[in-house]
Amino acid sequence: MSLTSVKQFFSQNAPDIDVIELEQSTATVALAAEGHGVEPAQIAKTLALRVGDDVILIVTRGDARLDNKKYKARFGTKARMLGFDEVEAETGHPVGGVCPFGLAKPHSIYCDLSLKAYDIVVPAAGATNAAVHINPQRIVELTGAEWIDVSET
Repeated sequence: MSLTSVKQFFSQNAPDIDVIELEQSTATVALAAEGHGVEPAQIAKTLALRVGDDVILIVTRGDARLDNKKYKARFGTKARMLGFDEVEAETGHPVGGVCPFGLAKPHSIYCDLSLKAYDIVVPAAGATNAAVHINPQRIVELTGAEWIDVSET
């Protein structure tokens, strides 16, 4: 369902964007950067976190880490990543293929300002070998995401 739901999302919302499927895995930032011929920072990794009873997704650049102080100031709590088994149940995407597109359930989506360093970023597309090349502002427009500043860069 995951790769299919992402392809369907783009077919309906942005038919000009192609989902790129590679033969090799792109499940890590390093593998994705190598496979797509970009810097690791251009990989747009999607983090699934729990805030109280809610699940949120934060898209940040591949070389960024969450800044705990900024995160707590923004969300009022310590960052808690979803467990491996929870990720696919909440997003519909496997770990290594998580993205803000074609989600199984609606979740609040945030894009970290660190993404604005690039005209094109490469988020996963619902599978461990699939991605899209997209402008960060377009991610915001397509997903209704909010820009936030929660990473160390």
